[in-house]
Amino acid sequence: MINRDTQLCMSLAGRPGNFGTRFHNYLYEKLGLNFIYKAFTTQDIEAAVKGVRALGIRGCAVSMPFKESCMVFLDAIDPSAKVIDSVNTIVNDDGKLTGFNTDYIAVKNLISSHQLDSGARVMIRGSGGMGKAVIAAFRDAGFDDVIIAARNEANGTALAQQYGFKWQALPEATDIDILVNVTPVGMAGGKESEELAYSEAMVERASVVFDVVALPPDTPVIKLAQRLGKKTISGAEVIAIQAVEQFVMYTGVRPDNTLVAEAAAFARAG
Repeated sequence: MINRDTQLCMSLAGRPGNFGTRFHNYLYEKLGLNFIYKAFTTQDIEAAVKGVRALGIRGCAVSMPFKESCMVFLDAIDPSAKVIDSVNTIVNDDGKLTGFNTDYIAVKNLISSHQLDSGARVMIRGSGGMGKAVIAAFRDAGFDDVIIAARNEANGTALAQQYGFKWQALPEATDIDILVNVTPVGMAGGKESEELAYSEAMVERASVVFDVVALPPDTPVIKLAQRLGKKTISGAEVIAIQAVEQFVMYTGVRPDNTLVAEAAAFARAG
């Protein structure tokens, strides 16, 4: 039952989705927490962030295109966000707004839990906000043989120089062990939804395919990798881990793995 003590959490995105809303509200209900979660979009990021502070909104997830533009309106930036100059989570502690990046936290967690070999050769396709999180996570996990494949030469070369990696425009090579996609290629509803993020030849030679696209979790390149018997890491894993880290920051409660899996399945079905 919503009442005057109910705490509001929210998301800000250029194109709001249902995953966060369904994931968080499912957990609130199962755990008996007096919270509610709602997705929003805005044309005025400064006013929206000020609203988070003024209205006492406990937490706010931030998606593209606001991950960088929101930062100047915050009071503090956690190292998880500072390392990549990108925020995907705002936590409101009595009017003090702190920016975090749980995408970075999630990717580092997955690199560790899947025991990816830091000596492997990696290609990361993409150089946007999520791309920064992935690139930084691989660097901080000890990887040094990494190619950033990005059409935007300015962004790609800047990131390559910042992290000590290489840049090239196209996702082409003959000897990559770990392929990572951080672009909308393969995303449901997009113009490239049926396309492969990497060629079949590259997937055949790789040992691991990691696609951060969450909807669908079985993108064309993930399906291909599974057919070829490759190890795969899907965006469904990324989005669930980053969402549960947000949930813990907002509520102070960490759900068990079974409940998190239930919430993620419920969210994906919506």
